[in-house]
Amino acid sequence: MTEHLTKETFLKKVFDYENNKEWKFGGELPCLIDFYADWCGPCKMVAPVLEELSEEYEGKINVYKIDTEVEQELAAAFGIRSIPSLLFCPKNGQPQMAMGALPKDQLKKAIEEVLLKDTVEQSA
Repeated sequence: MTEHLTKETFLKKVFDYENNKEWKFGGELPCLIDFYADWCGPCKMVAPVLEELSEEYEGKINVYKIDTEVEQELAAAFGIRSIPSLLFCPKNGQPQMAMGALPKDQLKKAIEEVLLKDTVEQSA
């Protein structure tokens, strides 16, 4: 299940940018964050794919959604200029941004390479 984040929940579950200058991921699981708007056509196309991925990777990653119309401060903090924008946040390392409605196979590849790479290496 994808979860909608507010600024408050983002600060707790992902990154407290108000108190930290350097990126420090604060979540339990790596996450994928979809910055979207209700009026955005490509956002509507990618939404069901993200729902599927959240079920496929349940327990491995969290999939969050941030409505850029409601959470304008969060969108500004990450320099979101086009939507959908997808932020991949690994447990360790820097987050990576992807723009546009990516097809499912590209999203899965990014999840495996960016979000799950560390966990696979640690369990090996």
